[in-house]
Amino acid sequence: MVRVRTNVARHKRVKRVLKQTKGQFGHRSRRYKQARKSLMRGLVYHYRDRKVKKRQFRNIWVLRINAACREVGMTYSRFMSGLKKAKVVMNRKMLSELATNAPDAFNKLVAVAQKALA
Repeated sequence: MVRVRTNVARHKRVKRVLKQTKGQFGHRSRRYKQARKSLMRGLVYHYRDRKVKKRQFRNIWVLRINAACREVGMTYSRFMSGLKKAKVVMNRKMLSELATNAPDAFNKLVAVAQKALA
């Protein structure tokens, strides 16, 4: 059988993996075998957490909107229902921004929602 020399390809692969695991603790950043295992695990977490981040932000926005609604004496679900009935189309991120940075504008939206519910 012919001897296959893979020096260049192997070195390139090892360098790529070690470069990606740069900054990790101990042998995870220096030894190829540990680095490869660590990199695979890290990439799985990276993929998963890109999805989790979206969920967490939506939860934060809902919490902020709910807190601002309760200060005025309304619940989150009734507020969202009122906005839907009033045909006000606004996403939760923008509502959260209004609740934190422009409370007077948010209070006007709460009034619109209450009017639509009544």
